[in-house]
Amino acid sequence: MTGHPKKKRGAGDGSGFRTLSGLPVKPLYRPEDLAGSDPARDLGEPGEWPFTRGVHADMYRGRLWTMRQFAGFGTAADTNRRFLYLLEKGQTGLSTAFDMPTLMGHDSDGPLSLGEVGREGVAIDTVEDMETLFRDIPLDRVSTSMTINGPAAMILALYIVAAERQGAAPDKLRGTLQNDILKEYIAQKEWIYPPRPSLRIITDMLAYCTREMPLWNTISISGYHIREAGSTAVQELAFTLADGFTYVEAGIEAGLDVDAFAPRLSFFFNAHNDFFEEIAKYRAARRIWARRMREKYGAKDPRSWMLRFHTQTAGCSLTAQQPENNIVRVAYQALAAVLGGTQSLHTNSMDEALALPTEKAVRIALRTQQILAHETGVASVVDPLGGSYYVEDLTNRMEAEAERIFAEIEERGGVVAGIEEGFFQREIAEAAWQYQKDMESGASVIVGVNEHADEKEELPPILTIDPAVEKEQVDRLQRFRAARDKAAAKDAIARLRAAAGSGENLMPVLLDAVRAGATLGEMCDSLRGVFGEYREPAVF
Repeated sequence: MTGHPKKKRGAGDGSGFRTLSGLPVKPLYRPEDLAGSDPARDLGEPGEWPFTRGVHADMYRGRLWTMRQFAGFGTAADTNRRFLYLLEKGQTGLSTAFDMPTLMGHDSDGPLSLGEVGREGVAIDTVEDMETLFRDIPLDRVSTSMTINGPAAMILALYIVAAERQGAAPDKLRGTLQNDILKEYIAQKEWIYPPRPSLRIITDMLAYCTREMPLWNTISISGYHIREAGSTAVQELAFTLADGFTYVEAGIEAGLDVDAFAPRLSFFFNAHNDFFEEIAKYRAARRIWARRMREKYGAKDPRSWMLRFHTQTAGCSLTAQQPENNIVRVAYQALAAVLGGTQSLHTNSMDEALALPTEKAVRIALRTQQILAHETGVASVVDPLGGSYYVEDLTNRMEAEAERIFAEIEERGGVVAGIEEGFFQREIAEAAWQYQKDMESGASVIVGVNEHADEKEELPPILTIDPAVEKEQVDRLQRFRAARDKAAAKDAIARLRAAAGSGENLMPVLLDAVRAGATLGEMCDSLRGVFGEYREPAVF
């Protein structure tokens, strides 16, 4: 081992240093690299069109980003204890991870839930579970994020009714529902219904939340999972924004005023290892969104032009080997997110390549953000890398690459058509395969894996989920069903099925179903009977 830096992806073809997306990197950048750029047109001031330099004029001088650690495991009571622990340690927003049965719209006692209850997140079947999840947490004062997509409408209904029982009205609730079903078909694969009825459900939610929940972010358009599936940063940028444009078009086609719903759309990006490429990605995203919203979709409200985003450090970059190295990776990724102007941030725990995080690991991850905020000085200056020849050139090149991909998507008939013919899936698979080849050949160095590996290493203690959790959750669910008004629940579920067939807005009907005691799985199943279930086409 020579100690010399290895070349990035593409080095094997003799083309020199490249970013992780394959964009060529010169040894030095000069003013002539920005020839043709107009700072007034392309940069502007922070908080002003086109928001390249950030969505707020004073950025973190006025308010730090929200420190929103992702958490969820076992029962609602287990996760509630973790939430309270994180809030006690200084976390400023909650982010909920659900288990696989919940994500797929199944109750915990369903046949497909066996062995999965509470394993990868928290199990939520009923409004009582949702109440327990947020016990002693005032929902009209704490911002909550919920990472769920296929059954997002049902989870939102459960959350609204749980908040009502706390005395918190819908118009006081603040937070974010991921609710990005398009990226499920593209990358994460946790869907229930086919794309077109799923978009109908989302436009119903847009209409309801625009009217009743003005503080709530209705969709968190997510590039994070696209990147975790193996895409490049350029693909993450382009595919995510293309999904966002599709939601905007669906809302307009449903008769909604773009300025009524677009200000409550937010984004969710990955922070990977290529430091400057990640910063350029966030800056390019803001500029592209602003231009499209004003020039193509006719948005007049400046809030509709602003791309606000949450960032999570790259789970796919974490290694099971030498897991303490992940603390360092996460710190640099978090720094890139902050220098790129994120509005909220989750820092991954060092042990997440092995299991759900322990309390010690999640505390270190949270402390990473707090040290970044309070000890490094990065929050003192707005867009400190603005004007860097390299960063500005890379921002311009990422925007140009994204526009090229948008054109290809449009030629294929749009995002839904691209999903149905497997375009996005093939592109991501090819990028993931290239990354894997680079790692195996040594063209990309992963410290502790393909270089500087230890033959013997001790792994840290990991969190385990007691198998008794599943029985406890199933027993609780069955007691809930036995105690409810069975006729009222049955009628409410039948009413939901009828509304789905009629084109009526589903959100008020879902709320009535929750108040009548319907479970998450029952609501999802009633719509399965109308919309069917999606089957992905084979992709080669």
